[in-house]
Amino acid sequence: MKILEIQALNVLFNTPIGNVYAVNNASFTLNNNETVALVGETGCGKSVIANTIMRLLPQNAKVSGRILYKDKDILKASEVELEKIRQQEIAIVFQNSSLSLNPLYTIGNQISEPLMIHKKMNKKDALHKTKKLLKTMGFQDPSKSANMYPYQLSGGMNQRALLSVAMTLNPSIIIADEPTKGLDNDLVRDMIEEFNTAKKINKSSLLLITHDLSVARELSDRIAIMYSGDIVEIGETEAFFKKPLHPYSKILLDSLPERGFNPPKGSSPSMVNIPRGCKFHPRCLYKKKECVKNVPPMFSHDRRDVRCYLFQ
Repeated sequence: MKILEIQALNVLFNTPIGNVYAVNNASFTLNNNETVALVGETGCGKSVIANTIMRLLPQNAKVSGRILYKDKDILKASEVELEKIRQQEIAIVFQNSSLSLNPLYTIGNQISEPLMIHKKMNKKDALHKTKKLLKTMGFQDPSKSANMYPYQLSGGMNQRALLSVAMTLNPSIIIADEPTKGLDNDLVRDMIEEFNTAKKINKSSLLLITHDLSVARELSDRIAIMYSGDIVEIGETEAFFKKPLHPYSKILLDSLPERGFNPPKGSSPSMVNIPRGCKFHPRCLYKKKECVKNVPPMFSHDRRDVRCYLFQ
């Protein structure tokens, strides 16, 4: 059953150098208890989608399309409705834990405050639940950690604290924006385990924003590949890793160490001066005349959707 549906989403930013077309005609769904990974290179528009869902874009952004949460369009929600959604329904874990946590408050205070405000818990009960959450998230001494400030914890532990904050009100959806960025391999493994734990406890759906294909494979049920503002392929994660369909998906997988570590040649096109036709055609080995002239629609193939004329 769908809990979130993105329909024909477009996001552009008006800047002094021209319009930046960050997201173009993006459509996908997130089901109950499902994890969808949004994967692509840095700057392809993944985080813009996350911030659009939360309506955290700057004033120079222009948005069209629909974002349906439980059949209600978030883009049309009032400020009162939006405040409730942000606080209790959809939680976001930002990639920079050092900037997301308040340096002047202890970890315990930052986790327990939403419980006191929204669940009307007294301070004692809120701190008790906070310590239980910290223990679940892998803190060996929850009582001690609750009294510590962010600067006293490692980047990995602060990331876990952020996840604990996101879990406090049992949200229906957790959006994780590059949660493993900058972490070493051991901490990445720990974070994967913590997200799996969070999903089991809250039975939440997870929208994972990442450039790390190995993390996407570990955590997601379905995967959506983005290239220069476009979603070019969507399908079940294991099917994607066994046989990617879009030419960009293939070179993306070939860049993995276990597949020979062959980085993509060339660079992504300008998101200001968008090339005509398929954005990937300047780098594509399989391009046709039609690819240069027209933007391909999404085609259904092998239980997947792929934006490529090879599958029309």
